[in-house]
Amino acid sequence: MPCVGTGRGGTRGDVPHADGNTSDDASRPQLRRVLSTRLLYFFILGDVLGAGVYVLVGQVAAASGGAVWVPLLTALLLALLTAASYAELATKYPRAGGASHYATLAFGPAAGFVAGFCMLAAGIVSVAALARGFAGDYLSAFVTLPVALVAVVFLAVLALVNARGVKESTRANVVATLIEVGGLAVIVALGVWLLLRGDGDPGRLTELGTAEKGTAAAVLSGSVLAYYSFVGFETSVNVAEETCDPRRSYPRALFGALATAGAVYVLVGAAASAAVPTEVLARSSGPLLEVVHAAGGVPPLLFSAVALVAVANGALLTGIMASRLAYGMARDGLLPSVLTRLLPRRRTPWAAITATTVPALLLALTGSVAALAATLVLLLLVVFLLVNTAVLVLRRREGAPGHFRVPAALPVLGAASCVLLATQVEAEVWLRTAVVLGVAGVLAVVPAVRRRRAGRATGTGRDGEWRRPPPA
Repeated sequence: MPCVGTGRGGTRGDVPHADGNTSDDASRPQLRRVLSTRLLYFFILGDVLGAGVYVLVGQVAAASGGAVWVPLLTALLLALLTAASYAELATKYPRAGGASHYATLAFGPAAGFVAGFCMLAAGIVSVAALARGFAGDYLSAFVTLPVALVAVVFLAVLALVNARGVKESTRANVVATLIEVGGLAVIVALGVWLLLRGDGDPGRLTELGTAEKGTAAAVLSGSVLAYYSFVGFETSVNVAEETCDPRRSYPRALFGALATAGAVYVLVGAAASAAVPTEVLARSSGPLLEVVHAAGGVPPLLFSAVALVAVANGALLTGIMASRLAYGMARDGLLPSVLTRLLPRRRTPWAAITATTVPALLLALTGSVAALAATLVLLLLVVFLLVNTAVLVLRRREGAPGHFRVPAALPVLGAASCVLLATQVEAEVWLRTAVVLGVAGVLAVVPAVRRRRAGRATGTGRDGEWRRPPPA
């Protein structure tokens, strides 16, 4: 059913411009508002409960010890701090572009470009990595095909689903998310069954620390890994413009999805830890499959199928995010305007979808994803730091009436948590991330200079539409 009050076919509505004002100017291309609270909830939940959970437990166990649930819970609490900032900004400025749009409003187009570039790079690399993951061991359990062929077909199908419409994509996500949650529920049930029959060890649930790290360092190290599993909520801000009532729906869907994902992660981590020795989890690239083997009675192929669904769903949602981010950045003048082109009937950004699918395909085919994958967490921490500080800067500026608002202490703590987690990242990752940030900084000069020239020509100010918020 079309959203109420969004215009004919749900294609228009009061969408804030880059300066924070609203307009229903028909000359500006608008995305279709079709997402309900329920669809948005499953969108966020499906992205958070993505493919990472199927390998995450083993990595966290290696970093922190048997009490995997502790760093998982810590990561959830830290993620909620930044999520609160996103809830305020997404309801205050419900537009595609996410962190890039917020940083542009708060700090200008250069900062907006850096934030968007980091998120765009992270999204494209993630899709490429998931394409290769789909073509890997899980698919090999059923059929052996060339990785290149699988990657091409996989990404082409995802692009077509994305172009068909966000409503259709999120409906497919609901089914996939239910399958993912069902598979994880089986893991929890198997862990309880192993304990009841006396084959598990509940004592591992309190074991923290490794031979190299004490308790506090181990929890923090494990939390860095676990943190990445919760950051899927950033994807959702890029579809706020396609949500029927973002001011009401977004906070409910966001916090509800994170709470659900957190509960599932903690239960899965506890079940796996109690059911399987820590060293076995740490060595395994499929730790949840170890639970299945230990319990017996469940066909291992079943989990290969569930994992494939999780990988495909995660790639679809990340692809939606990347295309909407590119669309939003182009509309803000940070990328070429050709990326704002929409399909006439579907009102989906076909140009942005194409522009983000092609580099993802190239990365998947060349196998260069591994060199960039480790930088994703640090890139996201840079973005989250910008978002948390942007909330405080934009407090002096009006947005959509009745938007969600958080206590000022939360974005401050969110920014501090980003700095804390960044200190735990290895120097090699810092070096690679510095290269990405350097490229972003150089490229950011182009839109900044273009806007300054446009402002001089039109008399609208040195940065065109953008205005620094007035002092309090």
